[in-house]
Amino acid sequence: MKAILVLEDGTVYEGQSVGQRGRTLGEVVFDTAMVGYQQAYTDPSFRGQILTLTYPLIGNYGANDEDYESPRCQVAGVVVKQLSEVPSNFRSRESLGDFLKRHGVVGIQGVDTRALTRRLRSVGVMMGAISTEEEPEEVLRRIKESPSYGDLDLVRQVSTPEPYEWRPEADTREGDPGERLRIAVMDYGIRVSILRNLYQLGCQPVVMPCTATAEQVLAQRPDGVLLSPGPGDPRRLEYAVDTVRGLVGKAPMFGICLGNQLLGCALGGRIFKLKFGHRGGNHPVRDYITGRIKITSQNHGYALEPESLEGTPAKVTQVNLNDGTVEGLECPELRAFSIQYHAEASPGPLDSIKVFRQLVRRIREPERWTEIRPEIN
Repeated sequence: MKAILVLEDGTVYEGQSVGQRGRTLGEVVFDTAMVGYQQAYTDPSFRGQILTLTYPLIGNYGANDEDYESPRCQVAGVVVKQLSEVPSNFRSRESLGDFLKRHGVVGIQGVDTRALTRRLRSVGVMMGAISTEEEPEEVLRRIKESPSYGDLDLVRQVSTPEPYEWRPEADTREGDPGERLRIAVMDYGIRVSILRNLYQLGCQPVVMPCTATAEQVLAQRPDGVLLSPGPGDPRRLEYAVDTVRGLVGKAPMFGICLGNQLLGCALGGRIFKLKFGHRGGNHPVRDYITGRIKITSQNHGYALEPESLEGTPAKVTQVNLNDGTVEGLECPELRAFSIQYHAEASPGPLDSIKVFRQLVRRIREPERWTEIRPEIN
């Protein structure tokens, strides 16, 4: 069946329908990762976005039961050059096309994703829509009448409504031997792989709603607090910034992606929107402390203004080598640090996976907060 992708500037791309038939609207963005489409489609940080994957053949290893980052597909729609109809992988349980249909995701294939990506890079990301039912003029009218991506509080759509303790499904024990660190995880769009990494390192994640107050978080008596990634414009999350401000200095804190931005905002920083964002598994980051360059997995459309952090307790310790944006903060006096990229990868390079061990070590050995120093192992 024929499908069209219409951008808010009037550009139209024709192709064939994949997944669910119908219409969907969202912010059109692109991701340069070559693999990991299932993790991307189920990543809450992509909520409200139509995701273009730049790799030309998508779906060649199908979909499985293990690569979910949340219980459902989060993307508003998908755009690919070609969808593989014959997946081949021992873990595959269904084709990607069937996966998209089962989750009700509207998509389009046959699009020149190279041309689309070049347009988004030159003009900037913008609202758009995929439709199998309407003419371009009608679709464009609906785009103009819809709220923009930055006007939506998408975090509330993906956050848990109630606190809960997370543990792997395979772990059916009533109690857990030994001492586990109790980590309050602020759910702005938590990825399962983050919870899994914490649990494997001897932590008990306690997932908290995005609207939880500082008092409600501290009532859990956490050994540390993790600020999760999530979707949307952090400038709309005043309630989250207030909570982080109330927690800073009262418990060890670690932020990832959106969590990095919220920590910076709580300390007086400001946010700006990137032209086309950082989405993919090949973003180089320089760490000023270790002197090393790491290749990172990223998914965000906003960043902290570095000059706004001058005079605050936050020290910028990592930067993106492509555009110089802030990639990491250290606040040793407040026992807080954060990164803009995804240390858990899933998928992506594992250069930064050790940051979870750093969090655990800093909680168990408070003297590690007294100075910023390399932690290589």
